[in-house]
Amino acid sequence: MVHQYQLGGYHIVLDTCSGAIHVVDEVAYDVIALYPDHTPDEIAAALMEKYAARPDVTEADLRGCIADVEALKAEGKLFTEDTFEDMAGTFKERSGDVVKALCLHVAHTCNLNCSYCFASQGKYHGDRALMSFEVGKQALDFLIAHSGSRTNLEVDFFGGEPLMNWDVVKQLVAYARTQEQPHHKKFRFTLTTNGMLIDDDVIDFSNREMSNVVLSLDGRKEIHDRLRVDYAGNGSWERIVPKFQKLVAARGGKNYYMRGTFTHANPDFLKDIQCMLDLGFTELSMEPVVCKADDPAALTEADRKIVMEQYEELAGLMLAREKEGKPFTFYHYMLDLTGGPCIYKRISGCGSGTEYMAVTPWGDLYPCHQFVGEERYKLGDVWNGVTAAALREEFRSCNAYARPACADCWAKLYCSGGCAANAYHATGSIRGVYEPGCELFRKRIECAIMMKAAEAAEAEN
Repeated sequence: MVHQYQLGGYHIVLDTCSGAIHVVDEVAYDVIALYPDHTPDEIAAALMEKYAARPDVTEADLRGCIADVEALKAEGKLFTEDTFEDMAGTFKERSGDVVKALCLHVAHTCNLNCSYCFASQGKYHGDRALMSFEVGKQALDFLIAHSGSRTNLEVDFFGGEPLMNWDVVKQLVAYARTQEQPHHKKFRFTLTTNGMLIDDDVIDFSNREMSNVVLSLDGRKEIHDRLRVDYAGNGSWERIVPKFQKLVAARGGKNYYMRGTFTHANPDFLKDIQCMLDLGFTELSMEPVVCKADDPAALTEADRKIVMEQYEELAGLMLAREKEGKPFTFYHYMLDLTGGPCIYKRISGCGSGTEYMAVTPWGDLYPCHQFVGEERYKLGDVWNGVTAAALREEFRSCNAYARPACADCWAKLYCSGGCAANAYHATGSIRGVYEPGCELFRKRIECAIMMKAAEAAEAEN
């Protein structure tokens, strides 16, 4: 499968199954477009007519270009056949029942009342609760016991707002460190916080123990304070921004993400990116809201068109700032074309429900944080392990080739079939697709690839 598009002044050709990316001139672009369904004579005749006014395009040139395309095809770099489908169902089987990461819901409660919160203001459609040290300890023991020969294990402290249970977070980190040497493991911790309770202790401890910190900020004050409010209806921007700045400065400006959500209120999210940059933040992520179509926060079709334009403008801004020596990172544009994800990850995806699970304050296991509260997706608990074997097998069999809607999508080996939770909430099946999200994902990948083309061109000059 081949995908062609023009962006940023470049003619780009992506060969889906080989991963090869070609930046070509207009003539080669046209040759490749015609190649699958036309003979060389037909291609030459059609393009000689199209370029009749251009003396620099001769029939010999066209014949040479066609020969180059044929050579790339023979080398497996263009029009490559899809040979991955037969192996798609076997990849996750090879890992057996190994678990490598847990999302610990240490607090099913929150001190903010964000209207678009997928977790129902931290309650996940249930009761408010804090995880006890005993439950968290058992979760870590479960992870160690089911991690097989893996050395590196990941634990996310999540909520609600995890800082509302900060003492337990610190106790769990301390306990995990005592278990590393005896079990030949190494823990990597991540903290996600809205920032309201950040203080010097949080900063010092996080900078020692957390490999990454995710900070929630929706950008402009008027946008952030529109939805991210406390229970009195007051905005949180002025209270959290100075704390975020202090924490990031103490981390040396590294190993964090400023994560925002854009909604119907701000499809022009590039203004929010610019606000974050003006505040001194350079590790950024802005996510499209995921909610029901009738939700006031939902992106409309008109909004999505604006977002697509914003993605292109964002890529241009990033390239311009790179030249100025003021680069910044945008999470969704982090694309490694040479040493990126192996074919296992490209096909199998995030591992939710198999290698990765979420743990509630009561110790129940779910496929990921976005399934928590959906009782039909309860996998088991941290004492008895996974008891819903059939459900785990359902997730094990879910991959880029298990979703019929992905069959003809050129981006399927970049998204690995997409998010199972988004698919479920949009269609009622983890094998469905959340099409609005797919549309935006494809645009992000096009922009990320274009940026790589621009960087390569700049390096050659």
